[in-house]
Amino acid sequence: MNNNQLYPFERNRYYSGKMLTSADFQAEQNYFNNKRRFVNNLMYGSGIVCGCGVFSLDDLSILVESGVAIDGMGREIVVDASVVKKLSAVDGFEQLRTNQASLCLKYKEDEVHAVYAVNQKESDKEYEYNRISEGYQLFLMDTEDIPEEFEMETEFLTSGVLLNDDSYRVELVMPATACKGKNIKVVVRVTKLTADTKRLTYHGILQVPTFVTADGGHELAIGVEDVTLTEGEVLEREFWMSAQETAAVDTNVILKSGSAGAFVDGAAVTAVTGFSLKILLADCKPRELVSREIGHMSLEMKNIGGTSDFIRLADLRLVRTESAYIIEEVKETNIKKYITAPAQEMLRSEYLDYFEKEVELGGGDKVVSVQKESEQQHISRVNVPEVATGILEIPLGDTARKGDICYSGEIMHGLGKGNVYVDIGYEYISEDAALGANAKSTIYGNPDLFRDSANLAVDAETAVKVLNDKGSFVVAVKLLQNVDYLVLSYRWVAIKFPAGNDLGIPEDMEGKSIAAETPTVVMGTKESHYFDVKYNNMDSCSIVYELTEPGSGEISSDGIYTSPAKEGVYEILIYCADYPSICTYAYAIVKKKGLDESEEA
Repeated sequence: MNNNQLYPFERNRYYSGKMLTSADFQAEQNYFNNKRRFVNNLMYGSGIVCGCGVFSLDDLSILVESGVAIDGMGREIVVDASVVKKLSAVDGFEQLRTNQASLCLKYKEDEVHAVYAVNQKESDKEYEYNRISEGYQLFLMDTEDIPEEFEMETEFLTSGVLLNDDSYRVELVMPATACKGKNIKVVVRVTKLTADTKRLTYHGILQVPTFVTADGGHELAIGVEDVTLTEGEVLEREFWMSAQETAAVDTNVILKSGSAGAFVDGAAVTAVTGFSLKILLADCKPRELVSREIGHMSLEMKNIGGTSDFIRLADLRLVRTESAYIIEEVKETNIKKYITAPAQEMLRSEYLDYFEKEVELGGGDKVVSVQKESEQQHISRVNVPEVATGILEIPLGDTARKGDICYSGEIMHGLGKGNVYVDIGYEYISEDAALGANAKSTIYGNPDLFRDSANLAVDAETAVKVLNDKGSFVVAVKLLQNVDYLVLSYRWVAIKFPAGNDLGIPEDMEGKSIAAETPTVVMGTKESHYFDVKYNNMDSCSIVYELTEPGSGEISSDGIYTSPAKEGVYEILIYCADYPSICTYAYAIVKKKGLDESEEA
């Protein structure tokens, strides 16, 4: 069956007394088959779902692994078991004209299970087949006969020619619409037009008035240096910038006058001048922009591209003589087209973690002919503090009395070596009238202040010794009254503060940093503290102070922080106004002062 028209959908209508014939049952099957294949085609496209690997066992034979594929008409193709075949036994081998062949997979139906046809009147049709087996077919064809994939052009990307020499063509490609406040990638695409071996060097400067480059300017240097490609090969070099927040609805990216230069084998060639691209500006997120562009394509536009009824598994390079052949190479890379299945997304993300790295704005090469996935690009961001927590127990024994000092063992907080703040609180369970049930509470600081509401709290003085070079801590408890407990239980919280090189400063700012003179301050509620800044390998600059979450108190433009009325650990972001990537954090640990401390003050 080669059903290219899956819709409009038409299903049976049943009514009392309806006479059902084979045509009605066939319509029933067609409806559900076509509906499923229609969804497969729109939601998944065509390609390999899993398996279907191709290997050369010897000079004459190939192995095709079991797997699943979906063709261009949405039909599922299941290779239920691995199969070994002599290449000469594969359909289409005898028709090959060249030494470059492609192994393809195709959906195939076979009528099986012959049964006696009771009502058959013609003697030569005494038997009918009772089932249709859905299977597959492997076949070979010359690689040059593989039809090129036709994709509808969209308006998402815009491009212009920078150089159009006899040997090379250089184009600039970027999204036609930029999202305000977001990053945008600019691609310089180099295509080799001829088979000669020549080197290309191209450079130019783009003026981007509504965008900001990595150095904070409005000019982006682009180009490629001493590149040698083969005929048909394409190389892409990526550059990044960020769109500013502006009231404008469009802007222009232009080539700076006199900045373009092109050299082929060291000889100067004429580059395009007067280059300009108009870019629209939108107040939306990139995901919304992309979804809108993909979703607006009509069904007629999708169908114009046509569908393929086979899946390309591998390309084979053969050495052939008049009487024999040898399989010289089996190539799958860049041949197979895989379908992104939702069920594999978790595993895919886990594997990609080994390759993805946050990098700063800049350029990087990508050869399209090998379809190398470029590293994910980001404007640099800073790390948030690492936090760990747990329960610790301090044994008292049956002889502990008022004034005794007891120690915990050495406890690993798991945040590694370095500057880590650790605090502990007494954890207990009591009845909560509002909840109508028991509730767990933790008291940090002096438990005597909550004596009325926490009758189970132990009156004890605590201290924490942090072993910075070992990544651990020890807790000491001094009993202020006699207790009947054998073991004290506390909740501990450890916070590691990022500083220095942990902030991920861009390469062009390497070695330059700022730091708070006092990065961590312990203070009372409604108190004020000035966070002064020191500069490392840089001159002083305008500093901006921000609180990272609401309810954290107040911070003035000159760095005076006023703590809130609530206890907690609060974070202050400090960065250079001209270079936001140069930044640091300060932390205020806010505690309510006890009565004794207030009286002493």
